Amino acid sequence: MQLVDQQRSPECLFCRILAGEVPAHIVYEDEQTCAFLDHRPLFPGHCLVVPQGHYVTLPDLPDELIGPLFSVVRLLARAVPEAMGAEGSFVAVNNRVSQSVPHLHVHVIPRRRGDGLRGFFWPRQRYASEEEMARTRDAIRAAVERARASRE
Repeated sequence: MQLVDQQRSPECLFCRILAGEVPAHIVYEDEQTCAFLDHRPLFPGHCLVVPQGHYVTLPDLPDELIGPLFSVVRLLARAVPEAMGAEGSFVAVNNRVSQSVPHLHVHVIPRRRGDGLRGFFWPRQRYASEEEMARTRDAIRAAVERARASRE
């Protein structure tokens, strides 16, 4: 499969890593993706998987690159725990909020029982009622239909 778009942003740290201008500890690379160690890991072995082209968020990523990107994420989700002697992994994507580098990146983080992380990294809360939960469900379903229609 050919890369859809290898456009890179000269201001983007990850594009500069991909271009070889900034050193990084690369653990995997192919025509569509690259994975490297996060320089400020939650735990040793914390990797970032990025597309070779410059896309800011997951919704910006062309459909043709979703499979290649997440195939590598799956590969790393298997390899990182094995390499680090961990019991599993946590896989996460930020879209704008908490995205320290505006280039799509998927975190693959080794996890162990008792490692200090509690579920997600923020407090969890309950819905106020079943009605609020149903309204939320309906709003998301409607937004999904609008998003699907805009792609057609």
